[in-house]
Amino acid sequence: MKTPALLQRPGSRLAALAAATVLMLTACASSTPPPAPAPAPVAPPPVEVLAPNANLHVEGIPAVPRSLVQAVDKYTDFRGHAFVDWHPQKREMLVAHRPAGGSTPQLFRVSAPMAEPERLTDFADPVTSAQYEPLEGRYIVFERAAGGNEVNQLYRMDLETRTVNLLTDPDQRHNFETWLHEKRGTPSQLLYSSVPLDRTAAGGARSTINTTLWMLDPQKPDARRKVAELPGGGWNASHVSWDNKRVALTNYLSANESQVWLLDLATGQRRQLLPKAGSKTRATHLAAGFSRDSKALFFTSDAAGEFNELQRVDLANGRITRVTSDIAWDVAGTALSDDGKLAALNINEDGQGKLHLFDARRLKEVNVPPLPAGNLGGLHFHPQRGELAFGLNGSAGPSQIYSLDPASGDVQQWTRAYAPAGVDPSRFAPQQIVRWKSFDGRTISGLLTLPPARFTGKRPVLINIHGGPEGQAQFGFLNRNNYFVEEMGIAILQPNVRGSTGYGKTFVALDNGMKREDSVKDIGALLDWIVTQPNLDASRIVVAGGSYGGYMSLAVSTHYANRIAGSIDVVGISHFVTFLNNTESYRRDLRRVEYGDERDPAMKAFLEQISPLTNAARITKPLFVVQGRNDPRVPWTEAEQIVQKARANGTPVWYLRAENEGHGFQRKENADYQFYATVLFLKDTMKLP
Repeated sequence: MKTPALLQRPGSRLAALAAATVLMLTACASSTPPPAPAPAPVAPPPVEVLAPNANLHVEGIPAVPRSLVQAVDKYTDFRGHAFVDWHPQKREMLVAHRPAGGSTPQLFRVSAPMAEPERLTDFADPVTSAQYEPLEGRYIVFERAAGGNEVNQLYRMDLETRTVNLLTDPDQRHNFETWLHEKRGTPSQLLYSSVPLDRTAAGGARSTINTTLWMLDPQKPDARRKVAELPGGGWNASHVSWDNKRVALTNYLSANESQVWLLDLATGQRRQLLPKAGSKTRATHLAAGFSRDSKALFFTSDAAGEFNELQRVDLANGRITRVTSDIAWDVAGTALSDDGKLAALNINEDGQGKLHLFDARRLKEVNVPPLPAGNLGGLHFHPQRGELAFGLNGSAGPSQIYSLDPASGDVQQWTRAYAPAGVDPSRFAPQQIVRWKSFDGRTISGLLTLPPARFTGKRPVLINIHGGPEGQAQFGFLNRNNYFVEEMGIAILQPNVRGSTGYGKTFVALDNGMKREDSVKDIGALLDWIVTQPNLDASRIVVAGGSYGGYMSLAVSTHYANRIAGSIDVVGISHFVTFLNNTESYRRDLRRVEYGDERDPAMKAFLEQISPLTNAARITKPLFVVQGRNDPRVPWTEAEQIVQKARANGTPVWYLRAENEGHGFQRKENADYQFYATVLFLKDTMKLP
C-alpha cells in the first residue's frame, strides 16, 4: 500500500498516526496471535499446625505440623498396667493404668485374671499409690499430689459410695508408710510420715528438717497420734512387727549409706539396729520385713561385699545370717509372704530383673517355674492366698501383670497392655548390652537399640543418660522412643556411667564429690567407641537426659561440643550451688552427700567451676531445654538460667516449660507436645528428612 506524501513528512502528527496504523495492520495480518499473559502464581495452602496448649510456654520451637502429629500419634498411646495392691480377702487387685483418652494414670480394680478393669479414680493428677484397708477391704487409702509438686496428700475412698475424704494437712508433704496388723473387729490403723515444706518456712527455706511419724485410723482422722519426731528427711517406716510392738525404720543417708532402726510404737523410743551404734561401717541397710514370730528382721545390705544381699538379723542377739551371698548381683526388691514361709526376690542381673524364691524359714532357694520373658517389676504376695503378683515389661511391650501360685507353679496373666492400631510392638528391636573402656581403663556398659535393617548406612545416635545419678538404664519398653528407632532410623544408646547402681557399691561411689566429672569422661570414651562402630555415625550424635541426666547432657555439651550435633536437657541441674540452695529442704542434705556440701568453701569453688552454667560459653551446638514449673527437686530456675546464658552466646536454644508439671511431664497432652518438638529437634540436628 502506497503512503500519501503528506503522511511521509517527518515530524507530522499524521505520520506518527500512520506508523501506528501500519504496525496494527501488520499485527492483524500475522498468522501468530500475541502470547497470553502468564497466570498469577497460586500460593500453596497453609500448613496446618498444632498449637501448644494453654499450660505450655514455648520459646524458639518451630511450629508442629499436623502431619507430624498424625505420623507420630500411634507411638504415643501405649498403655500398660502397674500393680498397686491385693484385696485382703478376695482374689482381686488394684492397678494403675492410663485409660483410653485419659491424660494421667488412675486407679482401677481388676476382679479376676483378664477381667475388664473397673475405674475407681478420675482426677486431673496421677493416682498410682494406694492400699486396701487390710481387714475387709471396705475402703482404700491413696496418695495424690497437684501439678507435679510432689506434695502428697492422703485420701480415703469408701468403695461402696466412692466418696473421698482428705486425711492430711495440705501444708506438709505426706507418705503412706504401712498398716498395723490389727485383728478383726478392731479399727484398722496406719502409719504415715510428714515433712514440712519451704513455703511454710520463714524466708522460704529451712536449715534443718524433721520427719514426723503419725498413727491414724482413716475413719477417725482427727484422732491421729504423733508417734515420733525423727531428725532429717530420709526416713521410711516400712514394716511393723507382727505383734504390733515395733516398726522397722530405714534412714536413707545416701546411695552408699543407710541405717535400720527399731522404734517402739508405744513409747516412740528408737534404737539403731544396723549397723550397730558406734560402728564405722558405711554401707546400705534396708529393712525388708519381720519374721512371722517377730523375733528376726530381714533386710538387704552391701556391708558384706559389693552387692546388696538378703540377710536376716536375730533381734535378741544381733546375729546376722547372709541368705544370698552366692548371688553376685543386687537384690533390687523383696516380698515376704504373710505366713512367713516364702521370700520373693527381684535380682538385678546386668539390668534385667529376675525372680528368685527362698524358703524364709530354712533360708534355702527353691525352684521358680518358667515365666514369660521380660524385665521383672514389683513383687507382692496376696495376704491370704500366698499368690505372688509381679509385673513384666520389655522391648515388645509395656508392663503387664501376672501372678504365680508358688504351690502349683501356675502362672496367670491379669492384664493386657494396649498398643495402638497399626503398631506391632512384638516386632520392635530388642536392646543389647555394649561395653567400652573409659579413660582410666574401667569398663562401662550400656544398652544399645539398633533400627531395622531397612535403614542402611551409618545411623545417627541418640545417647540417653538416666537420672539419679544412682539410677540404672535397664532392659524395658522404650515407649514413645520406639518412633526414633522404627521410623527415623536412629540408634538409641543408654549408658550406665560410673555412679549408676547395679554394678557394686564401689562403682556407685566413683562419681562422688570431686570425682563428679569422671562420669562425663565416661561419655567422652563412649564417643570414641562410637567412632569405631561401622554402623554408627559419629558425626550425628545428640546427647539427652533427665534430672541428673539433664546435667550430664549439659556437661557433655560443654566438654565435647565439637563431637555432638546437639543436646537435650530435661529438668536438669545447670548449676550445683544454685540447685542446692533452691531444692526443697527435705532433700537438700541427701543431695549434699552426693554432690558435695556447698557450705564448704573448697567444695563450693569446685562446684562453681564444673557447673554447666559457668561453662555455658562452650555450648555451641543447638540446645533443647524442657522444664516443669512446679518441680520441687530441680527448680525451674535451673532451666531459665541456662537458657538465658546459652542464648547470650548466640547458641540456638529451644525452651519448653509446662506450668502444670513438676519433675518431668506426666500429663499425656504435655508429654505428646514435648515428643513432637523432640522429633523436630532430632530431624534438624541430625539432618534427617
